[in-house]
Amino acid sequence: MQKGIIGKKIGMTQIFDETGKVVPVTVVEAGPCVVVQKKTVENDGYAALQLGYGDVKVQRVNKPMKGHFDKADVACKKELKEFRLDDCDALNVGDIIKADTFAVGDAIDVVGTSKGKGFAGAIKRHNQHRLKETHGTGPVHRQAGSMGACSSPSRIYKGKGMAGHMGAEQVTVQNLEIVKIDTENNLIAIKGAIPGPKGGIVYIVDSVKA
Repeated sequence: MQKGIIGKKIGMTQIFDETGKVVPVTVVEAGPCVVVQKKTVENDGYAALQLGYGDVKVQRVNKPMKGHFDKADVACKKELKEFRLDDCDALNVGDIIKADTFAVGDAIDVVGTSKGKGFAGAIKRHNQHRLKETHGTGPVHRQAGSMGACSSPSRIYKGKGMAGHMGAEQVTVQNLEIVKIDTENNLIAIKGAIPGPKGGIVYIVDSVKA
């Protein structure tokens, strides 16, 4: 991984490219992020940078976190995320990373938390088929169906698609393209959709499959 940044999803819009074609984009406020901690191979066994994003009041953080920020001599941040970047040696604690760390045309992966859908049935949650609605099926035509044999195995196998909490889980969308960057306002326009609601926190990194 060469580049990484923390951002906030602003919303979706559309822009026109050089040929006049409409491109749907998601606007992300990427940074500014400050380096809060620098991990090295000698001390921690691996090289990484801990970035902080979004200012927060001092009374909103507990004493251990306040001491963590005071040690780095940076303001308290709302979000912390560790990135294993290739150029960890080039950055130090207190350095600022902005949206211009990326360039137009870069292939990126975006990690976010999907929207929570609450309790959902097997049809909506796992795209299962419903049963027939005639010939005595009764009021169970949207239920999951058979749960397995009776005496053997006498249990439900792990991983069976059942009703339950849907959404609100970490989702990664790979191989997206950066269409436009506004360095003054730290905005990045990403082609396509990314997970999460407006105002949700996302992590932007170099694509691993580009």
